Amino acid sequence: MSGAAKSHRSRFGSLRKLPSGRWQARFTVPGTDRMVTAPMTFTAKIDAETWLATQRADLARGQWRPAPVRALTFREYAERWLQERNLRPRTHQHYRKILDRFLLPQLGDLPLAKITPEIVRTWHARLVTGPVYKSHAYNLLRTITRTAADDQLIAMSPCVIRAAGNVKRGKQITVPTIEDLQKIVQATPDRYRVLVLLCSWCALRYGEAVELRRKDIDLRNEVIHVRRGVTWVNGDVIVGPPKSTAGVRDVHIPPHLVPLIKTHLNEHAGIELLFPSQTGHQLRHQDFWPHWNLARDAAGRPDLHVHHLRHFGAVLAAQSGATIKELMGRLGHSTPEMAMVYQHAGAERDKEIARALSKLAET
Repeated sequence: MSGAAKSHRSRFGSLRKLPSGRWQARFTVPGTDRMVTAPMTFTAKIDAETWLATQRADLARGQWRPAPVRALTFREYAERWLQERNLRPRTHQHYRKILDRFLLPQLGDLPLAKITPEIVRTWHARLVTGPVYKSHAYNLLRTITRTAADDQLIAMSPCVIRAAGNVKRGKQITVPTIEDLQKIVQATPDRYRVLVLLCSWCALRYGEAVELRRKDIDLRNEVIHVRRGVTWVNGDVIVGPPKSTAGVRDVHIPPHLVPLIKTHLNEHAGIELLFPSQTGHQLRHQDFWPHWNLARDAAGRPDLHVHHLRHFGAVLAAQSGATIKELMGRLGHSTPEMAMVYQHAGAERDKEIARALSKLAET
């Protein structure tokens, strides 16, 4: 049965594969009804079998003694949880930061089984940080404790605060208009103008755009092949697949950009990279940000960040009539929730058009 733990009998004791994918081992002490469970779970089945074999050998030699019962702390389980996850380097770094700043100082030394909903509510109420990190910290705690429940170390996750994992953003940013974008592009150095245009009209993520190579640009068919992205972790360059599986995609280039891309390829692109840094490597945030800040200020939009260019492209695609599925494909989203946000923005624009039509009728 999908999601259920599976039991495997052995000649001595039993093994159980938990929903988390880890293995649990246990046996009955001969001549008694006492069931002994291994104090830890195992990544591989053979490790669980080795533990059982060791217990059996100790029993046969008369050297077996019950292991002292010690409560597993949240710190111990969380560290093991993080170590066993197959995460991208940037995600691992993010989780590490949240654990060290928000979870382990307050909850680390508590027994895992003793963390109650009341303790979680108090911890969450006293957490001093912004709304984004507060939601991320809660979500990570909930994920870790749900895995502990899957491992049958606790009955259920103590994270039951409604909507605590949702981000409540304070200030809403107005997506740049076409006029804003025109001013930003005019104020951007020539070698970076196409970068701004691709992030906006093609709705690329910054890490996807600065990892583009000549081989990814098909001007004959007017398509960009998005196959990789770049991130920086502790100063190291990490090149890998895009943010999600859906991020691997082909994005059609608006025809008005094609001549500009041709010029960029002839005059500014590197041997491989479209937007190389002065050293020939991927363009780091700190190398581009000064140019971006000057350009957005010149356009009168000091509130904008580079990722708002992607929002611009998404909203215009929605206003052009793209369906949710089409938006998901163009933006590289694996779920429809974000695409629905841009669909809503397109609908709001349609309302403005309807009002404008009424004004024309009144005139």
